[in-house]
Amino acid sequence: MCVVDSARMAPAHFWPRQYRQFASLTRRIVRRLRGVNQRCVTLPPLESPPQRGRVLLSYILDGVLVSREEDLPHSHVNFWETWAMARAFREESYTVDVIHWTRRAPLPRTDYDIFVDVRRNFDRHAAQLPATCLKIAHMDTAHWRVHNGNQLRRLDDLRRRRGIALAPFKMVEENNAAENADLITVLGNQFTMDTFAYAQKPIRRVRLSNAFDYPYPAERDIATACRNFLWFGSEGFIHKGLDLVLEAFAGLPAHRLTVCGPIEREPAFRKAFADLLYQTPNIRTLGWVDVAGADFLDLARQHIAMVYPSCSEGGGGCVITAMHAGLLPVVTREASVDVSPDCGVLLPDASVEALRAAVLELSSAPPGRLDTMARAAWTWAREHHSRERFQREYRDLVNSLADQPRKD
Repeated sequence: MCVVDSARMAPAHFWPRQYRQFASLTRRIVRRLRGVNQRCVTLPPLESPPQRGRVLLSYILDGVLVSREEDLPHSHVNFWETWAMARAFREESYTVDVIHWTRRAPLPRTDYDIFVDVRRNFDRHAAQLPATCLKIAHMDTAHWRVHNGNQLRRLDDLRRRRGIALAPFKMVEENNAAENADLITVLGNQFTMDTFAYAQKPIRRVRLSNAFDYPYPAERDIATACRNFLWFGSEGFIHKGLDLVLEAFAGLPAHRLTVCGPIEREPAFRKAFADLLYQTPNIRTLGWVDVAGADFLDLARQHIAMVYPSCSEGGGGCVITAMHAGLLPVVTREASVDVSPDCGVLLPDASVEALRAAVLELSSAPPGRLDTMARAAWTWAREHHSRERFQREYRDLVNSLADQPRKD
């Protein structure tokens, strides 16, 4: 999954580095004072008794600490999705205890009928629960061996290709959640599902949501935008292929690349690629962008596509956001987003050569064809990746749990 931060408190949509650092520090201090990581919030059923049971949901506690849905942060989809998951159980007459996924304190109780957790504490918590408790691993990334192994291969390729040795970044912790789960849910597509298939457990896809339904950029000048491409995302730049994108566009002087991401959070990457990020005429590095702001929509109107050759994702949230804004996706299979030829480009591999070929092919297509493709990407994203779709699919999942085999 991709993190695109909020600028609710910022004076501008592109945050200055000092402001982001201050805001991040403030959030950590407030969070520690509130004891969020160790709290448990109990949410009663929304329907009348009789109650169907009790659920332990270990995800993003912040998602249930607000009084109104509209107050939820949009910095990551997991805030809202935690809220929606809890609500789905409550609508089916379950009491839900919500804890944060990093909690180290003992469980508030152990008499749960259903347990839902993401990776980190799954094994430890599951061992404390009765065998009759249905244990669901909610996987928001690909399997840790795939995620970590693919990133290490990218880093090794970078070392051989450019003589740059960078350390791994945001590796997924080792866990046996898939092995210990009774059921696995994923946010991504078949790529993500395949990484868990070895465990031979039932796998259910619940499509990643998206916070915004942007209008289609009908006023975009395709003839101009067709040579403008965008990369945007959170940190983990080698993992997400920014190095490859920079190299590809350095060899395409007639095409322009705009980079939107928190480059300062990875100083080693910033130093290693400073010449491409800041000294290459056709590459513009803007920094962090708020997807709720007008500046993001302006970018969508100025560009034709987002290029995102990630090596492993649990749902490709940044790509889905781009498609919602009317941008064409140019992605690898590992980005875990369904892309058909009529609404984007699925790269044959994550090479500089494949990226250049895709950019050249797209930019040379007739403007009418590009507009048709972009509108198809926009329409598909709205149909398949929305809050309404997530709510419906997760509610269907909860309804189906009555038929899920239980241990005696």
